[in-house]
Amino acid sequence: MRLSGGTVSRTTTLYAGAAGLLLIGAFPFFWMLSTSLKPAGEIFATPTLVPRHATLANFVQLFRETNFAVYFRNSVLVSFTTVALTLVVSALGAYSLTRFRFRGRETVAGLILMTYMFAPIMIIIPFYILVRQLGLVNTHLALVLSYTTFCLPFCLWLLRAFFLSVPLELEEAALVDGAGRPRAVWHVVLPLVLPGLIAAGIFTFILAWNDFLFALVLITSDELKTLPVGVNDLFNATIVDWGMIMAAGVMITVPTIAFFAGVQRYLIQGWGAGGVKG
Repeated sequence: MRLSGGTVSRTTTLYAGAAGLLLIGAFPFFWMLSTSLKPAGEIFATPTLVPRHATLANFVQLFRETNFAVYFRNSVLVSFTTVALTLVVSALGAYSLTRFRFRGRETVAGLILMTYMFAPIMIIIPFYILVRQLGLVNTHLALVLSYTTFCLPFCLWLLRAFFLSVPLELEEAALVDGAGRPRAVWHVVLPLVLPGLIAAGIFTFILAWNDFLFALVLITSDELKTLPVGVNDLFNATIVDWGMIMAAGVMITVPTIAFFAGVQRYLIQGWGAGGVKG
């Protein structure tokens, strides 16, 4: 099939715009990676896109002279624990809002989403007072609970749309065949809402992985700090080692990019379906 001149022009413009956006989005990461591979003397010399004498010395120094490995382990532990807790609670809540009829059900759903309007900084002081009274200050549990509190409303609302898209007849058929409700939910309903669960999990992971505010306020021990707070301490040194800081930035960013790339199709499918279903 032959394309008209107008179609070719629109296609060329579309690809050119996409390439421009890719360049704008990828250049900061490329520059960070390039700087992390440069020796100290080359970083402050005439700027070059590609290192003249590439070296891994900055990465070696990062792991030898700082507690980066400890911070990385703490971030992984807190992030994945938050994802697990958020998905369990939001899935149970979304299921109850779509499968059980009770007075004020839609009002409850609307109020849950409305809580997401409040910025985290608005609740950090009362949350700190609460965890102090519970004796949870300077613990990873306090971070997990804080991240879950902030992520839960959005994840519950997102999963509610997915549960609404699952025909009730499928679950009822499983119940008629002798499966109990837990088994019907596990084998019938959850596989159908898997894209929504993955989308909610990615949203929660990114927020927990990147959070700085709650980790700064709730954690004081160096051995319990997460990556954003731990790396920020590198700027407080007498001499700021930009090569080591860029190496830390690469080590923080690469796991997120790899995780996102692995589940990208589920994320797009999940957010797209969640926006039109229900």
